[in-house]
Amino acid sequence: MDSKIDPKKRGLGRGLNALFEDEEGYAGADHPVNAALKASGHKRQTVNIELLGQSPLQPRKLFEQEALDELTESIKAHGLLQPIIVRASKIEDGHFEIIAGERRWRASQKAQLHDVPVIILELSDIEALEIALIENLQREDLNPVDEAMGYQRLLEEYGHTQEKLAQTLGKSRSHVANMVRLLALPDVVLAFLERGDLSTGHARALITAKDPESLAKQVVSSGFNVRQTEKLAQELHGHSKKTKSSSKKSVKDVDTIALEENISTALGLRVSIDSKNGRAGKVLIYFKSLDQLDDLLKKLIA
Repeated sequence: MDSKIDPKKRGLGRGLNALFEDEEGYAGADHPVNAALKASGHKRQTVNIELLGQSPLQPRKLFEQEALDELTESIKAHGLLQPIIVRASKIEDGHFEIIAGERRWRASQKAQLHDVPVIILELSDIEALEIALIENLQREDLNPVDEAMGYQRLLEEYGHTQEKLAQTLGKSRSHVANMVRLLALPDVVLAFLERGDLSTGHARALITAKDPESLAKQVVSSGFNVRQTEKLAQELHGHSKKTKSSSKKSVKDVDTIALEENISTALGLRVSIDSKNGRAGKVLIYFKSLDQLDDLLKKLIA
């Protein structure tokens, strides 16, 4: 019977919906976070705003000032209607770490509130990161870089598989894999993506480019759309191949490209296969951090 339920309405995500909508029922109540929500009884408490602090697990790094100002004005006019989700601080007794609602907390500070409503939960680090990710994804989309980094933390630090993570977050496995692959792009390209100068579609077109940084700068300065970016990347890719050898064709065949994509999806890293004769060659795996390398080694050794 469970197999017929929409994944977006199961588990952690559905429990959060129940919390945010002040509903009484729970779906997927066997999930530890839903169990924590149920145990809390959704009881709101009021605490001094100075007792709340940021969480190192917060996936969102950038907060849009205009949206924050609008929320501040709303809180000034109507008060903070929705409670902030917190857990007890591991550092300071009597203080709390914000799990979901940092924007509301920031806006409440600007609105000069002294006390705010909270719901206190007992959560592990992995549960806290999951609930923070979902709250951001459901309420106000994270920028692609923050979203990808949140996925990567759950995959690398907490041992999630892509399939388990996708089910928990109500996403497809391919979406999770494609988002994590974006982190293989150079920092300059990620900065464009983070600021909104490039879309996720642009970034995907750049992943297999020989010089994604230069191409990204050209795309941004020229205002190219995704299709124009894809075409440009393909043209440059073909040109670079031709200049390597005028007598031999070195353009990758469809099967090789498909194999690169499959391996990249399985590893969550950019992969390139280089074979001159179709029988022997080399496989290049690109990583951006020692944590990614360590995770790769674990997968290869297992």
